[in-house]
Amino acid sequence: MQQSIFKPAWWLKNPHLQTIAAKFLRRNQHLATQFEELNLPDGDFVDLAWTERPSIKNTKPIIVLLHGLEGSIDSHYAKGMLAAIKTRGWIGVLMHFRGCSGRPNKHAKSYHSGDIRDIDFLTQFLKKKYLYCNFSLIGFSLGGNVVAKYLAHHPANPYQSATIICAPLHLSSCSVRINQGFSKVYQKFLVNMLKANTKKKIALKLLPQLSEKELDEIKTIGDFDQRITAPINGFKDANDYYQQASGRDTLTKIKQPCLLIHAADDPFLNHQQIILVAKLPPHITFEVSKHGGHVGFISGNNPFKPQFWLEERVPKFMANYL
Repeated sequence: MQQSIFKPAWWLKNPHLQTIAAKFLRRNQHLATQFEELNLPDGDFVDLAWTERPSIKNTKPIIVLLHGLEGSIDSHYAKGMLAAIKTRGWIGVLMHFRGCSGRPNKHAKSYHSGDIRDIDFLTQFLKKKYLYCNFSLIGFSLGGNVVAKYLAHHPANPYQSATIICAPLHLSSCSVRINQGFSKVYQKFLVNMLKANTKKKIALKLLPQLSEKELDEIKTIGDFDQRITAPINGFKDANDYYQQASGRDTLTKIKQPCLLIHAADDPFLNHQQIILVAKLPPHITFEVSKHGGHVGFISGNNPFKPQFWLEERVPKFMANYL
C-alpha cells in the first residue's frame, strides 16, 4: 500500500464533486469507435467498441477495457481512457458486459462482479487472432473487480500488465456503503438502470419467475443482488454472491505487474475493507489517495482546463511493459 501522488483540483476536493464533475465536463466529448459483435460459446454475445479495427498482422499494443456497473462506451471514463490510449498510438477496445451496449442479451444470466467467463473468452479470441502484439488490461469499478478475479483465476493470461481502478473488492461492505448518506443518490441511479435492463428481459420472457411489480419493489443494490443477481447466476443468495465474487482476497494470486488505484473518500466503496488486504507481492502496486471520489481524479489549477489524472497515470504505468 502506498500513498498516491494525485492532488485534486482546488475547486474539486469534495468526493461527490470529483465523482460527478467528469460526467458534465465531458458531456460533449466525442470518440469515434468501431463496433464488433463477439459471439459467445453459450449462444449469447457481447459488443466490442474499438478505437480502430486492427489488421491480422497488427503490432500495435491492444488495451482491453472493462467498464463499471451499467457502464458503456458512453461512460466518460471509458471515452477518456480510450482517447488517451489512441493518442499513445495504441489500440483500445472496450468490452461491453452483456446487455450494456444498448441491446439486451439473449439469456437470463447477466454479468456480475465475479463473472470472468466473457473476458476469458475475449482474451483467448484476441490472443489467437492477433499474434504480433502485446496486451494490457484495465478495469473500472465493477470491471476492476472482474479483472482481479480473472487474473487470479487465469495466471497464464497474455496481459503484460493490468490496472484496477476504484473496484468494489469487498462487495458486501460496498453494498452497505452505497446505501448510506448522499451515496443513496448514486444507488438510486444505478438501481433504476439495472431495473430498466431487467424489464427488457421480462418483456422477452427470459425471466418468467419475475414480475414487473416485484421488480418495482426493489430499492437498493443489496435487494437487487438478493432477488435478481444471485438467483439468476446460480448463487444461493446475495451473501453467497458477495463472498464468492469479491476480488480483494485474490490479489496475491495475480502474477503480472498490476496497478490498483483507490481513493479513501470514494462514496461507492468501504475504504477500510477495501484496503484490508494481505501483504502484496512487489509486482502489485496499490496506490491510495486521500481524495479522488469514484473514478474521478480530476486535477489542475484552471477550472476551464481540468486535467484527468487517470489518463496520465495509467498509460504511463502500462508503457513500462508494452
